[in-house]
Formats: sequence, C-alpha cells, structure tokens
Amino acid sequence: MSEVRLAAEIRTEFGKGGARRTRRSGKIPAVIYGHGADPRHVSLPAREFANAIRRGGANVLLTLELDGEDQLTIPKAIQRHAIKGEYEHVDLLAVRRGEKVSIEVPIVLVGDIAPGGLLDREQNIVTLEAEATHLPTEVEVSIAGLEIGAQIFAGDLELPAGSTLVSDPDALLLQVNTAPTAQDLQTETTGEEAAVEAPAESAGGGE
Repeated sequence: MSEVRLAAEIRTEFGKGGARRTRRSGKIPAVIYGHGADPRHVSLPAREFANAIRRGGANVLLTLELDGEDQLTIPKAIQRHAIKGEYEHVDLLAVRRGEKVSIEVPIVLVGDIAPGGLLDREQNIVTLEAEATHLPTEVEVSIAGLEIGAQIFAGDLELPAGSTLVSDPDALLLQVNTAPTAQDLQTETTGEEAAVEAPAESAGGGE
C-alpha cells in the first residue's frame, strides 16, 4: 500500500466558521481518534491530501508530521462537497506499525460472465483485517465465464496476503441471473403502458 507524508497543524478554531476559514486557507479540517487518547483537531494540506487519496485510495497510510513528531493514521471517514467534490472534513484513525485494523475494501471485478447472463452485484465492498502498514487497496474477483446461477460469497474470496476476512463469509457478493430477452423487455414495456392508460380510461368513463 501507499504511504504518504503530510505536514499537519494543530487546529484551534472550531465550528462552521472555523472550518470555513481553514478550507479558505487551502487546508482541510480533520480529527485524529484512537488509542484511548482525546481527539486531536488538526488541519491537512488540501492539495497534498487529494493527491494522496488519488494515488493510494481511501485506505492510504498517512504519516502526519505534527508538532515535531510523526503520527501514523488512516482515513476512516471522508466528507466531500456534494457538487464541487472538494474534501470538507476527514476523520483519521491513529495506528501503530504492526497493529491490526479493520477496513472496508472495494471489490474489483475482472473478466466477463458467460453469454446470456446478467450480473447482479449485491455488495461492492468487503471488510478485512490487516496490518496497518500493509492495508490492501482492493480485492480482485474473477468473473470470467461465470454461468447463469453462479454465486460468489465473501468466504469464496482470495484475500490479499496478510489479510483476514471480517465480513460474514456467507454474505452474498454477486450472482449471475438470466438476462431478459428482447421479448421479455417488450412484454414489460407493454404492461407498463397498459397500466398507465388504464386509469385514464377509467376516469373518462366516470364523467
């Protein structure tokens, strides 16, 4: 996994006004939690943080240079502006080298299912436990040639080295259903049109 160093600063202004001023200065308000310590309010350089997420993903390991010391952290919750996409706030989990942590990892599909099938994804992420400095960025799942009726459960995953499954192994991740035919789609469309027209005919007959 990627490890990125960022220069963090202790944040002394709080509330919405303080957060706005922090963001206007090119920084992101953040809070560090973990190890039984009181939460620490800090600010992160916005551009460098965005680059770190772009390169290392949401589980990137961040070494924060804070008050002359290094603090290892991983993002636990990231808030972004709904329209602009800018990072507005980050919750960070303090970690130590050698420590095991639980993280949510995206499932990446590789290949194509057999013709005539329709892939139904039930879950897009899985929870794993791994050493803090060796967190996986994704779990790759091959769906090449999967036939209709095939299912993949969390327990079927080939996990990255050093990771263990936290999610329920019986949790269904995806299955292959029968793809609708052109006739099925036509029948469904006709049924929907009839359902829309029926109330109009009924209303007209009552006048």
